[in-house]
Amino acid sequence: MVWLSDLRKRVYRGLRYRVTRPSPPIAPFPFVGPVVVVGSAPVSHKPIGWGSDFLTITVNGSQSVIESWGTEVPDITFLMYNQIYGTTPNAVAVRGVLKGRRTGILYVLPWEKNDRERLEKGLCAFDYKYDSLHIVDRYERMALLDRIAGLRSAELDSDSKCSNGMNAVLFALHNGAPAVIITGINPNSTGHSYNSAGLARQHVQMDKEIIAKLVSEGRPIFTADPTVSADLGIPLWAGAIKPLACHVPSDGRRQ
Repeated sequence: MVWLSDLRKRVYRGLRYRVTRPSPPIAPFPFVGPVVVVGSAPVSHKPIGWGSDFLTITVNGSQSVIESWGTEVPDITFLMYNQIYGTTPNAVAVRGVLKGRRTGILYVLPWEKNDRERLEKGLCAFDYKYDSLHIVDRYERMALLDRIAGLRSAELDSDSKCSNGMNAVLFALHNGAPAVIITGINPNSTGHSYNSAGLARQHVQMDKEIIAKLVSEGRPIFTADPTVSADLGIPLWAGAIKPLACHVPSDGRRQ
């Protein structure tokens, strides 16, 4: 029975999470300037003032977006595990976009730590290159959601997970970004910038919940997309970091 299987997974993952106490992934260098997280929604905009002092994180196939900005190699790429060997139209399209390209630091999530060789072979199959490769397992991803957004998820289905774009936003905040600017990330949209299939977007409710929580807490997140700003209440990036209300974590300490 499905409900019994889900219950077992929930209990097992919850126990393992509490026992192992995983830490969210740490970047190999500090984020001292604005971080731009580029998703693959059909509409995106280059942030005002974007330049070499901005760090750019692309998500799945959104590397094609920054090429129109004059940049071929992102600083960091977040790649979902299914894009490596998946046979869905979206996975096939992502591999087609990334074929022969490269990134700086590549994070693949979630992936088993002891299965690195298979991952490297999969990336090699579509000739995607990187300066360094990092594996983020399920429990590190759960820790990212827990520590930064204050939300717990056993990741039983698509609705209980956030998108890879939101994982990148949480990652940037966790690593001290003074401002995180999103573009091409719109839970209300359908389709992707790198294909014409018009596929429905997953993780919509969880993404909206996280965005609402981060905005209400005064976290330094912005969007370069006016429609997204109007729809979701995310401050529109104006080209400079403005003072924001400090965040008060659940333990009461001010940051």
